[in-house]
Amino acid sequence: MSSKPTWELVKMLLNLRDISVHFGKAEAIRNVTIEVTEGTVVGIIGANGAGKSTILKAVCGAVPITKGEIWFMDKRTDGMAPHHIVKLGVTHIPEGRHLFPYMSVLANLKIGAYLRKDKAAVKKDLEAVFERFPRLYERRNQQASTMSGGEQQMLAIGRGLMAKPRLLLLDEPSLGLAPLVVQELATIIRDIHKSGISILLVEQNAGLVTKVTERGYVLEVGKVVLEGNLKEIMTNEIVRSAFLG
Repeated sequence: MSSKPTWELVKMLLNLRDISVHFGKAEAIRNVTIEVTEGTVVGIIGANGAGKSTILKAVCGAVPITKGEIWFMDKRTDGMAPHHIVKLGVTHIPEGRHLFPYMSVLANLKIGAYLRKDKAAVKKDLEAVFERFPRLYERRNQQASTMSGGEQQMLAIGRGLMAKPRLLLLDEPSLGLAPLVVQELATIIRDIHKSGISILLVEQNAGLVTKVTERGYVLEVGKVVLEGNLKEIMTNEIVRSAFLG
């Protein structure tokens, strides 16, 4: 049985320790170690199929790990049910947003707080989401499916914030968005970070990654091949190949 990890003393929020994930006999990620300290934005970059999304799914409990350990704060979370991980303060915003398309914007946001019992605080957080995203307030009674891609991404992020996370897992938030919307998204991510929420970001858009993160990991065929300051390692040939796919 594992004892409480020493990295807790240095305000480590999330620690993936040599984790591996298999889908059948296929190994999706192998011996991956990733750390997210409290108050930071950490990026994971790499080509399509490198295993980036699998890492986020493992953190939120959507896929089981076959080796290693996952710690969030002082709790080991691998093997926990996803809703228990959400209660601890981990919220996953998946690639493709996965909204409830025929439900209203307001209903989608309220679903984000479905595990919370603090009704007054939920109401306050809903007002804060509308203040952060005025377009969501304007379209609060509109079906989610009728909004633009950028608006749907705002709704996905707003729904995630309604869970009151300490750590936000963002998977390819810029996917399918116009360049101007991606610029707006960078501002949104920075503002969320400034509000005290730590972020683990999976992203293909090199410009967005370098705008919002300082430290990150480069994933190649399920393995971490580089880590450190992303602006410094972005010139590395492995990183360029990762973004070129």
